[in-house]
Amino acid sequence: MVRTGGSGPPFAVFAHVRDNGPMDAICDDLVLEHDSLDEIVARLDEAQWDLGTPADGWSVRDQISHLWFFDQRALMAITDADAFAADMAQLFSAGLDQSVVPGRSMRAAELLDAWRHDRERLLAAARSLDPSTRVPWYGPAMGARSFVTARLMETWAHGQDVVDAVGAERAPTDRLRHVAHIGVSARPFSYRIRRLEPPAAAVQVSLRAPGGEQWTWGESSDHLVRGDALEFCWVVTQRRHLDDTSLQIEGDAAREWMSIAQAFAGAPGPGRAPLG
Repeated sequence: MVRTGGSGPPFAVFAHVRDNGPMDAICDDLVLEHDSLDEIVARLDEAQWDLGTPADGWSVRDQISHLWFFDQRALMAITDADAFAADMAQLFSAGLDQSVVPGRSMRAAELLDAWRHDRERLLAAARSLDPSTRVPWYGPAMGARSFVTARLMETWAHGQDVVDAVGAERAPTDRLRHVAHIGVSARPFSYRIRRLEPPAAAVQVSLRAPGGEQWTWGESSDHLVRGDALEFCWVVTQRRHLDDTSLQIEGDAAREWMSIAQAFAGAPGPGRAPLG
């Protein structure tokens, strides 16, 4: 449920991660992502919670309400699939995004406490899952690690909107690898959601990690995306326009993909206008 502004938030998050490790590792990373955003919003006064963010019509308060709302739904999806299915039907029939409504009637401290409480409950449930478990969601069911990784990606992306709104500093971390992996895996989806046929040409993605090492997806190719991992993650979550990055794009297939890259499912996101 990543809101980019414009046409409204989509109703699913795309994620595809190989389920081959213990749940604690990805859950620990999600805790750190939660804490990183919590540290920023916990310092804000009541008025700052109502600052507008780059997502059109959404305040800081709305961003946290959205994360809280879907952390609750994620917990429901893990613990009660039937209740989740009924809730999903109600949510779709409402015809609008309900995720920001609860936060708009709460004081900031109350909303922050509620988000903290329910994300802890979500993590406790997620840690108990077998990695092979399929968890229902607003699109196809996902493997347990994919499911938690998608929550991390959404927390990071909405956190970027908060960071931009309040002018905070947030150092990039190696948790960006999760976001980048979703972005790379979602390349075919970026086409299909626009009713376009994904090209056959392979694209290699080679990114400079925050720690200086290189993260690479795909074999050597004439079509290449190269550059900073943070900037790549901005583009695939539609937090920055491609023109506002220093990413090096080589080959038609790479250029086309990066112009429509979308790491989340639902309606095609409108993206962000160039800052210049």
